[in-house]
Amino acid sequence: MKLVKIYECLCDGTRLRILNLLLQGPLCVCHLQSVLGESQVKISKHLGYLKARGMVEVGKAGNWRVYRLSDRRPAELEANLRCLQDCAREDAVFRRDTAKLKKRRSCFADEARFPAKTRLAAVCAC
Repeated sequence: MKLVKIYECLCDGTRLRILNLLLQGPLCVCHLQSVLGESQVKISKHLGYLKARGMVEVGKAGNWRVYRLSDRRPAELEANLRCLQDCAREDAVFRRDTAKLKKRRSCFADEARFPAKTRLAAVCAC
């Protein structure tokens, strides 16, 4: 993955928010939609963009598409994701997203019935 591709992915606020949430674990579109307050179409478009550039992977869990960060991340991407985590702690929007996700997780169903590769941080009950 070239550095330019990484920064192309990181230059959009919605994609940064999605990546920050995926740092917490795999999620489906409806979880991202709920936390970010954006339409399914917009979230899916950004996930497709990230997937096409190798930053996220998708699996299936029942009827849901589960997105997670790619297992094969170059050092440059890892460094930028660590920076994102650090910066997100200082930004009100990212803190609010993380808090919403934590609150939502407490409402999700048990995840143990799904294979680890497609396991949601909590299974979609949307």
